[in-house]
Amino acid sequence: MNRTGIWTIIILMSAGVVGSFFIQLYWINYSLELNESKFDQNVFSALTNVATQLERINEVQQSTDLLNLYGETVSLDWDEVARSPYSSHDYSITARIIERIFELDSVSLANHEVMMEGGVLRDENLRKTIDKPLQERVEPNILDQLLSVEFKNRNITTDYNYGLYAVRDGKFAIINGALTHFFDTTIDAENQEATGLEASRYRVRLFIDRDGPLGELVINFPNRGRFIWEDAWVTLLGSLLFTTLILFCFGYTVFVIFRQKHLSEMKSDFINNMTHEFKTPIATISLAADSINSPSINEKPEKVLRFANIIKQENERMLGQVEKVLQMAVIDKKQFNLKVANVDVHESIEKCIKHFVFLVDKRDGSITTSLNAEDPVIKGDKMHIENVLNNLLDNAYKYSPENPEIKVRTRNKNGGLEVRISDNGIGLSSEAKRNIFDKFYRVHTGNLHDVKGFGLGLTYVKAMMLAHRGEISVESTLGKGSTFILFFPRNFEQDR
Repeated sequence: MNRTGIWTIIILMSAGVVGSFFIQLYWINYSLELNESKFDQNVFSALTNVATQLERINEVQQSTDLLNLYGETVSLDWDEVARSPYSSHDYSITARIIERIFELDSVSLANHEVMMEGGVLRDENLRKTIDKPLQERVEPNILDQLLSVEFKNRNITTDYNYGLYAVRDGKFAIINGALTHFFDTTIDAENQEATGLEASRYRVRLFIDRDGPLGELVINFPNRGRFIWEDAWVTLLGSLLFTTLILFCFGYTVFVIFRQKHLSEMKSDFINNMTHEFKTPIATISLAADSINSPSINEKPEKVLRFANIIKQENERMLGQVEKVLQMAVIDKKQFNLKVANVDVHESIEKCIKHFVFLVDKRDGSITTSLNAEDPVIKGDKMHIENVLNNLLDNAYKYSPENPEIKVRTRNKNGGLEVRISDNGIGLSSEAKRNIFDKFYRVHTGNLHDVKGFGLGLTYVKAMMLAHRGEISVESTLGKGSTFILFFPRNFEQDR
């Protein structure tokens, strides 16, 4: 897949994720609006019911007072009304009380001359009975009970403040079940602002007559927002969880796409390099074989032997390349066992350097050593340790300029041995340092077109260091060379 196709897929996936996110936000917002609307509807319904009940209770109380005014003794158990304000028994007497009033002498209602005990006119008592102030029409404990029952029936469990507002006095008569200081009783009027009742929009009118409402029942919910969000939290958290999951999968997919593209490019380079590495020895072998078959050559044993040696050398070269590929396959499957023994690292370093001294000298370079480790013996597989050193020395040689300067240093550190192999080569970029140990990865060499390989050497080095429970790191500056740092623990146990 080309780069345009990859970016097309990424843009489409991004559009899908963003669109899904905004759709979820829309439905969450819609759910909150529904919750808010339902909450408001339940609150006004509850307040309306409470107002209706208060007016009915007031009718019963007024009717009872009227009968008592005309000498008919009637009493209500207001404690019982407070305990059960919705009792049909309390309200059923209203009709009987009104009926009894009409059975009395209707003339006495208009006769202002009729006197009661104490010398008070009956019509004055009648006026006081009918035109009671707001604070005398509502029992605070009954109001508290009514609100509690209504909100419980509607599953409104959040905290609230409520008050009974006297419209004509411009003051609250009752706040949270108690008469206010304005009406010379228990609660301090300075606490009214803390309830938030003044600005509340949850209010219904009470005791409406020809002059308008006598009062308003007002309620405020300090934690209204939190209560409305309670039902939306599950939806929101679920949305965030799944959105995060989608974003993670999307990010991982993009990472895998670019990773696979990167691996595909490296594998293509690997195949090209392998083809080139095999093509040269195959052509040499073919040419040598043709020469041996030539009549002018096959009669000369020394020339036949020379071409036979060329065929053998090129064949060994091809076998070495094949062995590298097969070795990496074994390492990938972790199907190798180390032959652990005591290894003198200084001895191995000197052995490996001998193979490169001639090559370095041909380019007017140098290899210097500072073998300062007092105890160079470690536990490990000698063959693999020497292969690791050979790979690093080979890279230092191949990626250095015309006059390579290679330095090998050792020292004891933290119960093990540290080996540093430095060069004055082309160095590594930040990207190269991140990927240099990846399989098939090869550093761009700029003008050095003669650097050959499969991009497997450092992958093998990393695998062997891990197999020895060691560590490998690199310090490098682009254009100034690199230093590979190996750490071998003195003792380790191989996994069985």
